[in-house]
Amino acid sequence: MSNTIRWQNCSSLEGKAYLAKLIALLTLIGVMVCSSAGVMAKNEMLGPLDLSPLQSTLTEPQAKHLASRAGFGATIEEIAALVGQTPKQALQRFVNSRKVDLNAPVFQHSGIFDEGLDPFPPSRPAATELAKRQGNALGIEVKPEGNRPLQPIVNKFFYWLRASRLETDRIAYWWANRMLTSEQPLREKAALFWHGHFATNEDKVRDYRKMLLQVQTFQRLGLANFRDLLIAMAQDPAMLVFLDAGVNTKDAPNENFAREIMELFTMGVGEYGEEDVREAARAFTGWSVKGLEFHIDPETHDGGVKDFLGERGHFDGIEIIDLILARPQTSRFIAAKLYRYFVRDELSPAAEEQLGQRLRHHDYDIGAYLEELFLSKDFYASAGEHIKSPVELVVSTYKKMGLKLVPGVPDFNVVTGALGQRLMHPPTVAGWSQGRSWITPSLLFERGNFILDVVSPDLNFVPPDRYPAFTPEVAKVQKRLRSGMSISNATMPTGMIGTAMAQSNALADRDEAFNTRLGSMRGWQMAIERVRPISRDFAHLHLVKDVQAQSLNTPLDVVLYLERLFFEVPLLPKDREELAEFLADALGTADIAAAESYAEDSLRRLLHTMLSRPEYQLG
Repeated sequence: MSNTIRWQNCSSLEGKAYLAKLIALLTLIGVMVCSSAGVMAKNEMLGPLDLSPLQSTLTEPQAKHLASRAGFGATIEEIAALVGQTPKQALQRFVNSRKVDLNAPVFQHSGIFDEGLDPFPPSRPAATELAKRQGNALGIEVKPEGNRPLQPIVNKFFYWLRASRLETDRIAYWWANRMLTSEQPLREKAALFWHGHFATNEDKVRDYRKMLLQVQTFQRLGLANFRDLLIAMAQDPAMLVFLDAGVNTKDAPNENFAREIMELFTMGVGEYGEEDVREAARAFTGWSVKGLEFHIDPETHDGGVKDFLGERGHFDGIEIIDLILARPQTSRFIAAKLYRYFVRDELSPAAEEQLGQRLRHHDYDIGAYLEELFLSKDFYASAGEHIKSPVELVVSTYKKMGLKLVPGVPDFNVVTGALGQRLMHPPTVAGWSQGRSWITPSLLFERGNFILDVVSPDLNFVPPDRYPAFTPEVAKVQKRLRSGMSISNATMPTGMIGTAMAQSNALADRDEAFNTRLGSMRGWQMAIERVRPISRDFAHLHLVKDVQAQSLNTPLDVVLYLERLFFEVPLLPKDREELAEFLADALGTADIAAAESYAEDSLRRLLHTMLSRPEYQLG
């Protein structure tokens, strides 16, 4: 049963055997879960859903299910407080629109933004061309004479690229800590859903401030009326930059946002025509951003007559949104997507229509719609049918460990990125695929490695915000400068130093307007100087003390305790027995009390083994 080695790949025989077992178990569990209610449940999936309220009070498994779906799991003490409550009473523990979460942490800016950086040029060539044309750029004047007159501007360009990315990583930590500790975790869970729905990526936005504002909008409006949220996103600074609103003018309409608002954000593929895209794009012309504020330029807005979805009029962007919301396919698309995220993946066409009607019944009130789902018999019949996303897996693991702060070792952004879901960096405008896409052979290994790095911290850990993965090559520049090389030679790519091209470049050194590689190095240096470091700590586990506090006597007692603490999907009896044998072998005894003085490492190996199992990936 031992898998305490770090899985780098699946090439070894041991690795292949372990992987085969994991995949077989995951398949088995999927079959068990889907057939848990028998053929009747499968047949029900072909028709309407049973959305009638669950009338009984919650059992422990039901309380765990609610905590997993409406939040990010719960400690065993928090679960105990939910047991015996009605579903409506229990749901109030996860969201209360009348209550302000006074303990939610506020993001602490590093103070990295300087006047002159906005609007930020789309590229380094654009920045230097702007400087040549007007004599300044990014708030910096061009040097009147001397070598490399544009170098400070190039440095500043790379500074903001690096600093904004590092600060965005800090936002991810801030948000993860809110997920971990929020008194209203459903708000954070809904915000995570909308982050994947209205997906924007800092790599293109290039402004952490806009990304932060967008996340805060998700937190504020994620359970409000969908119309309010949709308008807020249509006027959101990060979205406007990401979908090129700045170049959408009446003389040259840009169709990016108009297409995505229908295809990805509201109605889905096949529910509109190309003429609708072109006409909607005209309605959104002139919509742009100044600094951090939404702005409409009347000079570039097309106020003419548009023909859209069978209607004709002088439509502006808001009126286009209202026409979209009036279409029944919009409520069906949004309701079904919310259902797949919070309840289960499989939906029949009849069920999609039913859900769309329920969302329209609630007049697009997202919170009211979700409450109906969370109180329903159908919701409580879906236990174990959800594959945890990387963020859910990581945050819920820390939550169940009783942590009050995301540790920092391993790095949250690196871990979730390796698992396929790095916050503020969705892969496309369509967001993340969700569901079964989270589980592949390599991702199963990475999930196990995350647990290993929590219970047994990696001795090779280097804080990525102090030595980012992008810097090894530019770090060589500083090393070469320290050895006395000229800037031109020091900034040559590795392998070119000493060549004829390098010598020619050195002769031109005094005539350079700027040096890009030098600017990249200085950008990292300036960014790391100013961006606050991420707080780094380990998950301080005390498993022996926990076992002592529970008065556990046998290896099976320990396995059952950890299962109750961490799992929503129960283990099979034979697997519990194998895990108990694994612990007894690791301890050299079945007497837990006798092994207390040396049991910590073996208990951590057991926890790693258990939380690497397929059952733990489900909720």
